[in-house]
Parts: sequence; structure tokens; C-alpha cells
Amino acid sequence: ACTGSDTAETVVSAHLKRNKELNALNEIPLSILGGILFCLIIFSAYFSSSETGMMSLNRYRLRSKSKTGHSGARRVETLLKQPDRLISVILIGNNLVNIFASSIATVIAIRLWGDAGIALASGLLTLIILIFAEVAPKTLAARYPERIAYPSSFILKPLLFIFSPFVWLVNGASKGLLRLLGIRTTQHNNPDSLNSDELRAVVYETGNLIPRKHQDMLISILDLEKMTVDDIMIPRNEVIGINIEDDIDIIKSQLQSTQHTRLPVYKKEINNTVGIFHMRNVARFFSDEKLNKSTIMQNTREPYFVPAGIPLNKQLINFQKTRQRMGLIVNEYGDVQGLITLEDILEEIVGEFTSDMSSSSKDIHPQADGSFLIDGTTAVRDINSILKWQLPTGGPKTLNGLILDELEFIPEYNLCINLSGYKVETLLIQDSMIKTARIYNTADKT
Repeated sequence: ACTGSDTAETVVSAHLKRNKELNALNEIPLSILGGILFCLIIFSAYFSSSETGMMSLNRYRLRSKSKTGHSGARRVETLLKQPDRLISVILIGNNLVNIFASSIATVIAIRLWGDAGIALASGLLTLIILIFAEVAPKTLAARYPERIAYPSSFILKPLLFIFSPFVWLVNGASKGLLRLLGIRTTQHNNPDSLNSDELRAVVYETGNLIPRKHQDMLISILDLEKMTVDDIMIPRNEVIGINIEDDIDIIKSQLQSTQHTRLPVYKKEINNTVGIFHMRNVARFFSDEKLNKSTIMQNTREPYFVPAGIPLNKQLINFQKTRQRMGLIVNEYGDVQGLITLEDILEEIVGEFTSDMSSSSKDIHPQADGSFLIDGTTAVRDINSILKWQLPTGGPKTLNGLILDELEFIPEYNLCINLSGYKVETLLIQDSMIKTARIYNTADKT
């Protein structure tokens, strides 16, 4: 009996307390309740826009501004160093104001329409919050993240300190739940780091902020790691050098007519290269009429050899470290495969800039029927670059090599083949090489 009496008294006490609370709210004028509700919706819009603005910021632009001393950028960067805590304080604030707004809206609806107003208040408040406190402010923040995030940091920073116990509790519970589900919550890698493909996309997305020519140069620098010295080397059979065993008159004639500033000096064949001769030494020798094989050998420096297959970005650094401008590419057996210069690598970045008259000779000749006569020694990459074609570049480096690789034999007579969608007709075969070929671009035809 005593227990039942105590229970009844407890229930009555609870009802009296609730009635007092309702009476207290009922005593507040509707105008004040409406003002409170309006302020709560504004706060909800603030938290929603702050979350979107903070998460939509360009981290690299933010970092740049922070380094220049921008106070707002520094505050935001500090907050974003712990994004889980930032999101927690925003969500705590947003949920508190939304719950409070729901209570106020219910009281107003009951006073205006009685019990039927509860359902009406729920639907109407949901629509208002969705439009004015969620969609509109988040859309604005996504469009102008810096205008929203920088001012918001003034309030979010002290709120983070005030709600730190709740933030710690919420984060601890969330991480514990994720660990139970087998999800790791630690981040070892920098989330803002970019790989080369993502960096390419960033460069292209700059639009008019970076001139097109500069964009191409930046992309070319990134592409250096995809190419090797073999891709751009001057093939062995095209290397121009001084055979020190030739007659001196032949050597003099060669030095007078060459367009190059450095020439390899070798004995009989390029594999026996003994040095590199710089043409700046020629003038004084010709003027003093002292040019002979001995003076040539005395003024050569040791050759610089480059292993085949070295990526261009590494070779560029090697040229810088060794203070070299030209190297002979050798395979694993020590045989010379070709020649590469510093200018060749730089041209891959900035494009053709040499004034060498020999570079103006064309190996690709357009024909009236739409085909092209192409020299067999022309590099496949050059053909693709000039004609905007898609010939395979993963194998042989020259057109001759590409055709022979497709045929798998050296033809004795001219023939036609289909090469990756391009019709190829050999026109001249000499010295076990395809000297000239006619190519029709049929890749886009069925």
C-alpha cells in the first residue's frame, strides 16, 4: 500500500511539474516565441552553411593564403587540422537549435490551433528548415566557401572550446562504433596529397588562370617520368661524329659544314668513342692553321654515357649534377644505341626552340589524296605529335621498326599492311630497311 501510494504521488508530482512548464511557456507572448524561433532558424542556417563552406574550401588556396598571413585563412586552417572535431561541434550546435526550434514551434501551434496544430507545426517547420536552414545556405556556401568559412571561424573556434567535453564524448563513441565494425579511423596519408594524374586534372581545370602554353609545359614536365631517353634519342645510325682515323681534310670539311656544337670523336665506329669535341675550339685552330688530329684529341673531353631506359626526369637531374649537355646512350652490353642532349629534354617541355637549320628538314610530306609520305627513320612519337595520330609507342621507336615489328620479317618487295587502323604502303626498301612509306589515316573509318 505504501509503495502504491508513493508511486501515485510521484506521477502526480510529474504532471504538476509538466503543467508548470507549459504554463510558463504559455505565459510568454507569441511575438517573443516567434522571434526566438526565427533566431533559431538563423542559427541553424549558420551551422549548415559553415559545414558546407569549411568542407568546400580549396585546401591549396587556403594554404597559400595562410602562408601570406591571412588571419581568416589561418583560423580555418587550424580548425581543419582536426576535421572530426570541427564537424562534431557543428553538428552538436545544429541539432541543439533544431530540437529547440521544434519545441518552440509546437508550443506556438498548440496555442494557435490546439492539439491539431502539432502535426501542422511539424510539417511546416520541416519545410522551413529544409529551405531556409539547409538547401539555401548550403548552396550559397558551396558557391562562395571563402566568404562563409572565414567569418564563421570567429564563432566556431570558441564554440569548439565550449563544447569540447561533448565533442570528445561524441568522437569517442563514434570511433568506438567504427572500430567495432572493423573500420580504421586513423589517417596515415595526407588526404590533400595528389598523384600525377590528379595534378594534371588540376592544371587543366585552372582554365584561363594559367595560359594554355604554360599548362602544356607543366603537363610536359609531369610526362617526363613516363618517357625514357630511348624515346627521344638520336638513333645510332643518325649520330654525326668525327672518325679520328679519317683523312684530316675530310675531318676539316666536316667541321666546316656541321650544324652541331658538340661532336663525338671515335675510332672507326661509334662504339669506340674516345671523347667529345666542342666546336668553339675550331675557330682558333683554323685561324692559326694548326688543326690536326693531335689538336683535336687534345681538346676533347671524356664522353658521358647514359644507360638505356633511364626516365627523362631522372636524366635531366643527372645532366644537372654532372654539368653535362650531351650523352651517349648504351645498352647492357655497352653498345652505343644513340645520343641524347639536354636540349632534347628541354624541347619535350617547352617545344621546339632550336635554331639548327638541320631541324627544319621535313620527313613527313602530305599528298593530294590525303596520304603522307614518311621517312622510315622518323620517330613514331614525332608522327603522332605532328599528325595527331595514335600509332603505338610502346614498342619500336621509328616507323621502320614499327612496320617490321608488325610484319615480323624484312620484306623483299613493297607491300601494304594495316597498322593499328592506319593503311601503310611501303615505297622504298633498301639495306634491310624501309626507307619510305605511304600512310593513309583510316583509323576513324569503319
